[in-house]
Amino acid sequence: MALNSDLQTRINEVVERIVRGEIDFHKVDELLEGNATVVARRLALERLTGTSLPNIGSTVIDYDEIKNRNAENVIGAVQVPLGIVGPLEVRGDYAKGRFYVPLATTEGALIASVNRGAKAVTVSGGARVKIVFDGMTRAPVFALDNIDEVVRFLEWVSSNFQEIKRVAESTTSHGKLVKIEPFVLGNNVWLRMVYETGDAMGMNMATIASEAVCDFIESNFPQARCVAVSGNMCSDKKQSAVNVLHGRGKTVVAEVLVPHEVVTKVLKSDSQLIHEVNLRKNWLGGARAGTIYQFNAHFANIVAAIFLATGQDMAQVVESSMGYTWTEVRENGLYIGVTLTSLEVGTVGGGTRLPTQREALSIMGVYGSGNPPGTNAKKFAEIVAATVLAGELNLLAALANRELGRAHKRLGRAVKV
Repeated sequence: MALNSDLQTRINEVVERIVRGEIDFHKVDELLEGNATVVARRLALERLTGTSLPNIGSTVIDYDEIKNRNAENVIGAVQVPLGIVGPLEVRGDYAKGRFYVPLATTEGALIASVNRGAKAVTVSGGARVKIVFDGMTRAPVFALDNIDEVVRFLEWVSSNFQEIKRVAESTTSHGKLVKIEPFVLGNNVWLRMVYETGDAMGMNMATIASEAVCDFIESNFPQARCVAVSGNMCSDKKQSAVNVLHGRGKTVVAEVLVPHEVVTKVLKSDSQLIHEVNLRKNWLGGARAGTIYQFNAHFANIVAAIFLATGQDMAQVVESSMGYTWTEVRENGLYIGVTLTSLEVGTVGGGTRLPTQREALSIMGVYGSGNPPGTNAKKFAEIVAATVLAGELNLLAALANRELGRAHKRLGRAVKV
């Protein structure tokens, strides 16, 4: 950024104060405005570490757009290669047609692998996709004196659900409290609140609404003390049985029947071999290794690459990549289906507002709020599931073909095979 002399002088003064230890990095926001704060922090860090950071400083992000929203102590941005796969035919209730899907990754061969899978899915008629659950959760934990009070509390919550719902929904224009699932351990009660959150991923929406509910409960049922608005029964950014069984975000199933000739011509493989790899690797190998909720080949690879490209919460790859791959060899082809139990995505809020992430979402026609609200996020979830299906299909084929290592040598190491 071009700086006038007065602003450059002020930045230099702030840099000197940081280097001398007079102020911390976060205090720069009180002394400078906008992108000047980013410049000052970066220059000070260069001085303190003896490291030049010109590439980190090269970014299209406007600090005014992300301040108090996306990051703190900002010094610039990082760049990750962004590729595209497609066209991928999706036959969902919201995503209908052929899509190009952006993947951000540093793993050579990943995009090429998903792309071949997308071709196989598309020439087979496309991925059929269904969302079977949709709801973001937050689960405050309450402490009570004894189990008699626990029973009274559960009865009170059930009989006062409509008033609790009113309190929760007073905090948001789009969120709806759908239900409350209680869980008990001793004198502790978790109220797992399930919300519809429109096109937002909705974690912050659910948190704010749940905090209001906790205040209401403590005022009207004082025997219950809210210990934490998040009691881990939500369950956020963790593998958990409750998310697998009850869902969090969106539970999505995608499937395709790949004709045997497509398996042969496009995937250069054999349906029976792919099926055997799935059973012996994903299911038997996963069980023997003690894998929990992850009976798949590499859901996380595709989910992480899409999340990074589109501004999703990267830590939620943990639960968003939980799921299962199922295969069957049928007379007319190879059936393969993937089930993502707790896919947490949004098309508004969070990192989706960043400039490159907005463009990535726009490639798929899902940026912003849908009409009606919620349809863009559902469309996006269907595209993600279809892409995971494509990536899973191709990796199983590559393993059956014994070509995984060769592909990584050719595309990951730039070494001739």
